Amino acid sequence: MAEDLSIIQGTKEEQYRTLLPQIKALMEGEPDLIANLANICGALKEQFGWLWVGFYLVKKDELVLGPFQGPVACTRIRKGRGVCGAAWQQGNSLVVPDVEKFPGHIACSSLSKSEIVVPLFSNNVVAGVLDVDSILLKDFDETDKKYLEEIVSWIEG
Repeated sequence: MAEDLSIIQGTKEEQYRTLLPQIKALMEGEPDLIANLANICGALKEQFGWLWVGFYLVKKDELVLGPFQGPVACTRIRKGRGVCGAAWQQGNSLVVPDVEKFPGHIACSSLSKSEIVVPLFSNNVVAGVLDVDSILLKDFDETDKKYLEEIVSWIEG
């Protein structure tokens, strides 16, 4: 596939339905994990214009920053710390409408107002997380959770 995306306006659902086949095509035939994670970040950031889209990968007892799009970020996160660490510990997606109200939130950027984190599994163990931040309160919902979980499932082993 050409590395150009067809960015559309419309409902969130319409945007995901148009974007997902494009992400799948970018990943098709590409075995390199980092390349695929990088393209997923780029595609999501281009379509939705969120503040930050990136992956953290589990390395020993920490989440370590992986491919991302957006401002510089926290490099390492311990299990249970912040939204990413909590999603890792719990093994499920977390939608946070207001990060200021999340106990132990890690403020990598003061511009971040809401966040969604989706765990990435390998052999039924959390191997990383997809983290997305927005400058808007309540920017993420069940639609985002559904489609981001689908995207992440394509990389899971």
